[in-house]
Amino acid sequence: MQSQDVAPRSAPSAGPVVDVEQAEAALVEHYPRLVRLAYLVLPPSLGRNRRVLTAHALTQRALPRSRTSGDATVIPAQQTGGGRDGDPGYAFVRLQVVRTALEAGLPLTLRAWPKRSQLPPLLPQVWGLRLFPRSGGADELALDQRLSALSGPARAAYVLRGLEKLSEADVLKVLTAAGVDDPGAALAVAAGMEAQDSLLGSAEFDPCSLHARPTDLMRRRQHVKAAIAATAAVVVCGALLGLPGDGWGPDGAAAPPYAQNPAAQAALDPAQLTKVAAGAWQASARTDFSVWPARGALTGDSALLRRALAVWARPGESVAVSATPGTPSGAPPGPPQLLYAGVVDQARVVLLYDGLRIARYAEPTDGTNGAALDFARVDGAKGAEAEAVVLGRTDGNVRYLTAPWVTKATERDLMKPSSGAMDLALAADGVTSPLASPAQRSGACTSWNVLELTDNSGTRLLTDLGELAPAHLTSGQPSGPGEASSAEALRNWAPFACSLASVRSQGVRSVNAWQYARQDLPDAGGSATWVCTRADTWRGGGTRVLAQFQTPGGTYGAVAAKAENSPACGSRDPHVLAGVLWKSGTGSWYLIAAGSRDTASVGATGGVTGSAQGSLLTVRAEQGAQAELKGSLEDGREISGLR
Repeated sequence: MQSQDVAPRSAPSAGPVVDVEQAEAALVEHYPRLVRLAYLVLPPSLGRNRRVLTAHALTQRALPRSRTSGDATVIPAQQTGGGRDGDPGYAFVRLQVVRTALEAGLPLTLRAWPKRSQLPPLLPQVWGLRLFPRSGGADELALDQRLSALSGPARAAYVLRGLEKLSEADVLKVLTAAGVDDPGAALAVAAGMEAQDSLLGSAEFDPCSLHARPTDLMRRRQHVKAAIAATAAVVVCGALLGLPGDGWGPDGAAAPPYAQNPAAQAALDPAQLTKVAAGAWQASARTDFSVWPARGALTGDSALLRRALAVWARPGESVAVSATPGTPSGAPPGPPQLLYAGVVDQARVVLLYDGLRIARYAEPTDGTNGAALDFARVDGAKGAEAEAVVLGRTDGNVRYLTAPWVTKATERDLMKPSSGAMDLALAADGVTSPLASPAQRSGACTSWNVLELTDNSGTRLLTDLGELAPAHLTSGQPSGPGEASSAEALRNWAPFACSLASVRSQGVRSVNAWQYARQDLPDAGGSATWVCTRADTWRGGGTRVLAQFQTPGGTYGAVAAKAENSPACGSRDPHVLAGVLWKSGTGSWYLIAAGSRDTASVGATGGVTGSAQGSLLTVRAEQGAQAELKGSLEDGREISGLR
């Protein structure tokens, strides 16, 4: 573990008073930011799982132990503004988080008792799982590697500058108050690193939005064998609880009931489930989940349906629960609609729909241990967005339940538009045969398999992004995109298919690829293609826009610019402007920029200066130069380059 220069805590001095309530309010309000701060300051050598748990533990222990704190160093920055920057309570808990995160990185010695922050946290604990933030892109990985090479104080200085936006003077005050011996040296090292403030706010460094994987299964099996006697006693008690009476045995893995009222009971009664008739969709003008019939061999299994409803209402501690961003996971407001109940790849699966969400309950065929409950938001889904739901994933493959109006299912590699599609077996109950899932693949991206569904109105492409609801792929102008299944759309999507990996597990509803410009490259470099991909989510926020650049003959597109929660490339603002530094075959560097077709002029300032009429700009540049792009639309409105 890397050694760090952290001095003992400084003695209290006179200063502003922070009471427990004020500090607690600041901690609760800014908890995600404080945990991110702790995660970034902690040494990466701890491993991502322990960093996550330690970051939460340190933040939760940041409150003052007494009713008030009179330590003047708890408010190191000048308190002149409102909100977080002007809150003494926030300044106090932030200092505690920085101080304990630095202590956690100190090496253990035989000469002194370890500090509490140096030991694995007692709480929180998640048994049987390893937790880690969502994976980011190459930029986030490179930043994490650079941060790991810094000392703890230098890492803290970099994060305080980039994430907290503190001035150098305020960073020095915080580091001094945290007990750093030489804060000036730490700040100098941090200042020497390239500023990448936007990356510090990415999902790669968010310990509040996590993925879960099992721990060492062989070691767990050995521990289980050592605890057989204790487990046997628990099994006997569980059997007694499952006897007829008021016990919760019939509810499977659900927790004990917490409410007894008519509405709650109706929502948990299998007899009250809505079951749409098989042919109802043929007489309806609707093409959404509300007209899906109840399908599967176990739709009459009342015990299974009761367990699914009970676990939805109150999942027990052993139930693995997941939900797409922006999706509530509470109990249904009333009796939901049954979409499917049957056996899928050694699991009993129940799909339910309450008008807002799809809920998937799954349990092993040999019991209820290891039950899982997944949620996806699907409000307003219709047409292609209501044509398939994930039933299960096994061995890198995925099975779907398709809408009753789907007549054919095929599998296609999005990266090979001319290779044709491979037929998938479609059972009478709408379940597809398994197909390779790109959401479960690791390593280099060499293929991207998508689901192609056909009905009486046409053919559509859907892709698995690790959630219950697959994302709908489209192509064309944002004001009226078409299906991505046409030959031209498939050719447009092929170089950019791998960019879909950047929006896994983000609650994505649809992704559109729009080829907004073609540009002749200087020095006889051929013709390049500019494509803007926009991922829209079910919740509305969290959209992600990528401007991508493909050189002639290139297999993959390169991300030139990206933005989140931007209207660019969307129906509300169908415009985009982006640029990239490009090296020609002669060794010369150029700034290549392109806007959408209604761009009247493009200009560059900063490290590269130049302008051009029309939507395309080519200017000689130096390697590593940075420029700011501005453009004017034909209606006179100005736009900025996508960042």
